[in-house]
Amino acid sequence: MPESIPAPLIIDTLKDTFKEARAALAKEGVKTRHDHLGWILSVPDTHQKSVLAALDKERALRVVTCSTEDEANAVAAGLWIGGEPVIVMIQHAGLYASINTLRGVAMDGRVPVFYMIGLLSREKDKDPRESRHSMVRYCEPLLDLFGVPHARLEGPNDVHRIPEYYRLSRERRGPAAVLVGLETS
Repeated sequence: MPESIPAPLIIDTLKDTFKEARAALAKEGVKTRHDHLGWILSVPDTHQKSVLAALDKERALRVVTCSTEDEANAVAAGLWIGGEPVIVMIQHAGLYASINTLRGVAMDGRVPVFYMIGLLSREKDKDPRESRHSMVRYCEPLLDLFGVPHARLEGPNDVHRIPEYYRLSRERRGPAAVLVGLETS
């Protein structure tokens, strides 16, 4: 298993994902009113900190740091309603904290929210479902329980899952997630 996932690789993948999303919106007749590609909503996350730090220097992507995951879900819904591409970056603790909002906004409200969820304290030598840390161990079962499609982002070769699951959230008009299993570098 690789040691980390390079932040520039993730950021380039986010840009490509948003370019594709903007093209799809243009085909639907949605006019872009901004020069940026899309929005990243985050709640401070130590697991994906290198990506968040690098995003602060990006001009093509807008980053909004939210106070809570509930706030991030609501802002994501508003941006989607306004025709804006958006990704929510949180930690697994934030998933647990905001499950009711995920259910109410993304599932019941049929809002396509794509999540990048950091698995802080994930042991590299164990399957997440075998982790000694309950927050890691129960993350996938919780997403399964709520019927949220998800995949693991375990190394550089998995970044293709970002646009794949982003598109899936749009196609199904509901939540989809990638679980960032390794810290970013």
